[in-house]
Parts: sequence; structure tokens; C-alpha cells
Amino acid sequence: MKNLLKVLAVFLITAGASTFVKAADTEASTQDIRQACKYNSTAKVNPDFKTLNCLLTETALAYDVPPEIVKAVAEGESKDWRQFDTNGNAIVTGDNGIGIMQITNQSQYNEQQLKDDIVYNIQAGVETLDKMFKRTDLPTINNKERDVLENWYFAIMAYNGTKPVNSPIVQATGQPNSNAYQEKIKRLINEFELIKLADLPFKKEDFSYDSNSTNNIEFVTKNYSFNLPFTKSKYAFKVGQKVTATTAVNIRTSPSTDSAAKGKTSTGEVLTITGPFQYENKKNHFVWYPVKRSDGTTGYVASSYLKYRFTDIPAKHYAEDEIDYLVDRGILKGVGNDKFGVGQGLTRWQAVVLLTRANHVSLDNRPDPGFKDVPQNHPYYKEIAAAVDVNLFNGVSDTEFKPDKTLTRAEMAVVLQRLYQFPATTMKIPFTDVKENWYKDEVARLYASGITDGVTKSTFGPGNTVTREQFAVFLVRSMDKSYRLTR
Repeated sequence: MKNLLKVLAVFLITAGASTFVKAADTEASTQDIRQACKYNSTAKVNPDFKTLNCLLTETALAYDVPPEIVKAVAEGESKDWRQFDTNGNAIVTGDNGIGIMQITNQSQYNEQQLKDDIVYNIQAGVETLDKMFKRTDLPTINNKERDVLENWYFAIMAYNGTKPVNSPIVQATGQPNSNAYQEKIKRLINEFELIKLADLPFKKEDFSYDSNSTNNIEFVTKNYSFNLPFTKSKYAFKVGQKVTATTAVNIRTSPSTDSAAKGKTSTGEVLTITGPFQYENKKNHFVWYPVKRSDGTTGYVASSYLKYRFTDIPAKHYAEDEIDYLVDRGILKGVGNDKFGVGQGLTRWQAVVLLTRANHVSLDNRPDPGFKDVPQNHPYYKEIAAAVDVNLFNGVSDTEFKPDKTLTRAEMAVVLQRLYQFPATTMKIPFTDVKENWYKDEVARLYASGITDGVTKSTFGPGNTVTREQFAVFLVRSMDKSYRLTR
């Protein structure tokens, strides 16, 4: 760590808490990590890059912290991931930052062990990042999912200190602060992990501070909701899982940038993971996955260029782009077991969750809608209460919401119109099954705006169930059309 301010931040968040790993558990977990990385050396020398990559990655995964974050922080704190100098002494900076993660000694850590044991030092750094992510006084981003790299923005900032120097915005100019610690870490992720994180559109009004003061930044905005393509960690792909190549990339004969290429993927090509990731003895942060192409060709692809894919979405599926769009923004999730749920009817509670997420509807302090089938312990009570409160959804009666009932195309049209307010139209719609119904105007507006077609040229199918993939298409079209209409 680069300064004492960070130490104080860690002390304040951990003092009096019992959330640190107990000594016995710490020893057991460090032994597991040593074994996984085949690291048994007691010599005070820096391990090779392959071993260091493994130590950093395995420790990060043990704490459910994205390895991309941990490795970039280690790079920022100690160039080339160095724990020891050429004389075998632990590197200690002027502000008493120790070793690879630059941990300044605190009572819960053994100072000599921080100096002598690189695994212990890494673990202390990862614990600190984990604590920073769990802080309740820092702003949250979207749903604060741990595997989304952009969601760690403020935790990374706090690792170095929430002082004016690390403000995301330069108060005097209103411009992004490229010198902030967390921005430097983002650039290291781009350089060594080959992943470009989304630029977060903060505003000057989000932060308050005095540049001449040593006081912490005041976070005016507590929760951020961004419709941006965020990045999930690349370290959770399982054997047999389908992934997508994010660009045209070489398939290597072995897990190394020096190995021969045996073909090149196309952008969007579907690959199958055939084994656990592997490390390269080079100064790379990424890892290599063994993969198989549809023609049976096998090889290795860098993790940077692989993206999660649902196993039940076939290649070139008509809704593939829309599903990807919603998944990247944390709006849409699967039904479990790496499946999206193609062909499944969308339930009313699922529609509520999608729409409240897509439009950042606040779930706080909503009145109880009073539905007997949506008690307060219902897993999506808050979303349903919020949707009803803003008149996005109604119950099927005053006392029932029927959350598990599937949504019809007529209901879909009404809900999307309530939310996105498409303009009135005099266009004659061609649907013989949409006459003077309660949903006629909504269907006409969506049809004229290009959001929906009929199930045939002359029928809309108002009573038909909307499938999950159909709703993904309707929702993305609505979001895009609404955006263009309001510009």
C-alpha cells in the first residue's frame, strides 16, 4: 500500500470485527494454495511468473475476488510482482508498505510473516480487497455482483485510500481523474489482462471534497445504475461449458503466446472448454483455456478473448445479440445450470425483475401491495412492490398478483407501453385478432414503433405466451427506441 491513509481505512473497517480468517484457517488455506501452485520454496527469492500468477489467482478465487482485480493491484503495488529484492530482503517502502501487496503491518497480521511469506502477504492483500468490497459506506454499482469487474471500482479506490487524490472526477474541471489509483489499476487490467473495462460516467456532483484537505471524499451518490456492457471475470468457465470468442483470435498448440497457431476463430464463434485453465511462464496476467471447435479441432485460447455463453442458445440464434446485450448489463440471467431457458414462458415475476433492473427502478421504501400470493418473504417481493407502486404492473385482482403466471403478448404490449411511452399512431394495424380490446392502442403503438410484429401477417396472438427470448428482443428494441426518441 502506498500510504498510511489506506492503513487507517482498513483499521476503521476491521477494528472490533471478527471477520478475518482465523489463524488456523489461514494456515490451512495457504497450504492449499501452495500445493495447488507447487510452491514449496523457503528461499527468499521471487517465484517465476507462472508460479506468481498461480498464487495470486488461487488466493483470489479462495476469497471470491476476481483474479483480474488482485493481479492488477499486485502489479500496481509492486511492479513485476516482486516480494524480495536482489539480496533476499522483503521490499519495504518508505511508508512501511511490505511486499508484493504493500501491506502496512497491523495487529491482525504478523509483520515478519508478511515479509518472509509471499503467500501470506498475498492473502492479506486479498482479504483487504474483500473487506473494501463489503464496506457499506462506499457507493454500490448496479447489483454489486462480485464477479463483475467494474463493480469493484470503489473497493479498489479504498485499497489505496478515499482521499481527494483518488476522486473519480477532478473537482476543479469536472473531467475524469486519470491519475486516480483505481484508474491506474484499470489500465493495468487492460495492459496485462487484455481486458478493457467500461468507463463509468461519473458526474462532478457525485463527489464532494476539499482538494487542500486531508479529509476523505464525501460520496454524494450512494448507488449507481449504469446501462453499460460490463465485464465478468474470465476465471469461472467449467469443463464442457460453451463460450464465445469475442474477436478473431489464434488458437495455440500449447498454453503460450510463443506456440504455433493452428487456426483462428471467427468473432462470435462457439467453443467448448475441455479442461481447467493453465498458466504461462511469462509476464501475462491472463490464463489459457483448452478449447474444442465445432469441427473437433483443439487448442488453447487466452482467457481474455472468451465470454460466457448459455448452453441452450444455438449459434446464430435470432435473439442471441439481444440476450448478450441484457446479460452484459446485468439485466438478464439464466435459469440455472448454464441454461437461458429457451422456449420457456416468461413469468410475471420474471418480467417485473427484468423491467425494474433495465430501468433502475428503486426498490426502497415501497408500500406493501397487499397481494396474498406475494408475502414479504417472497424472493421478489421488493421488485413486485416497486413495479406496482410506479404503476408498471397491476395485480390480476386486488388481492392476487399471480407471480408465476406466464405473461401474454397482450400484457407484454401494455407493460412496455406504460414504461416506454411510445407515440400515438394513426397507422392501421393488420391484426384481425386485435379489435376494440383493452390492449389495442398499446399493440398499435408498439407495432408502429417497430417493437413487435404479429405471429403471422394478420394475427398478433394476444393470448399467446411470451417466451424468455422473445421478451429479450422486445425489451432491447424498446430500450433502444426509447433512447433514440428522447435524444
